[in-house]
Amino acid sequence: MLLGTLALKIGMSKNKIDIEPIKKDRPWLLPGIDRMKVEAGLYLVATPIGNLRDISIRALDTLAGADLILCEDTRVSGKLLHYYGLKKKLVSYNDHSAEAQRLSIIEQLSGGASIVLMSDAGTPLVSDPGFKLVRGALDAGLNVTSVPGASAPISALQLSGMPSDAFSFIGFLPSKAGAREKVLRQWQDARGTLMAFETGPRLLAALESVQAVYGARDIAVVREITKLYEESRRGSVEELITHYKESGAPKGEIVLVIAGAQPREFDDAAINEFLTQALKSMGTKDAAAHVAAETGRPRKELYERALEISKNG
Repeated sequence: MLLGTLALKIGMSKNKIDIEPIKKDRPWLLPGIDRMKVEAGLYLVATPIGNLRDISIRALDTLAGADLILCEDTRVSGKLLHYYGLKKKLVSYNDHSAEAQRLSIIEQLSGGASIVLMSDAGTPLVSDPGFKLVRGALDAGLNVTSVPGASAPISALQLSGMPSDAFSFIGFLPSKAGAREKVLRQWQDARGTLMAFETGPRLLAALESVQAVYGARDIAVVREITKLYEESRRGSVEELITHYKESGAPKGEIVLVIAGAQPREFDDAAINEFLTQALKSMGTKDAAAHVAAETGRPRKELYERALEISKNG
């Protein structure tokens, strides 16, 4: 495989990895390692989100060996390929593309073609095009596989200091306040960490919507991930609103990382009222299960309470 423009040479000085240019006729991989054969199928290839070196050798192999590369913007993807000395056919694709284009791609896949779907930056289908094409290829029984790599939401979660055992990515927040707050309300009871994409000019309005819907929550504004001015600014939503009112809108691509909802506390009187209302339309077992899901109380305890309430009428 003739990729060439850069090769890694490990230098011991200052514990850094030095990068030195190599001739274009030198193989990319280490001597004695064969390039991966790219079989027929649709390859979902993750690309760098800022630093062009954040790409796997397998991804480069796949790009080099594919018959066709689908991308959002041929100019953006062309820069990445040029950086690694690759000359490949690029075709613009997004989920608004005509159905005829998707059918043509699936037909090529059925005929034995190896086709890459890549984003301008990051992982395909994560707030990027590809869902309709992947679904169509899977429905046709074709080989679809992932070549994993950079992902802005996952990197932002790592940098946020928020709990990472459970999390949800909710995409781009709507630009209008009413629609934005409607989306936020749909997630207000989620216990896991929330992540959303936002832009600098809309950041302050987005933070104010978070405060309006969620009240006091911790939040991290993570931006310019893997780039020179990478930053993770953490604090309460009130503190961050104050900061950006004073400093102005930040530059760069932004991921909002929002702390999940805290479990609500219910006293015995509230629990009994929940059960009483539930028992009007449910049996004892179902009422206990319903209230357990709403309050986090043990189902066995609630079942015994529900029996007592039913007995006392």
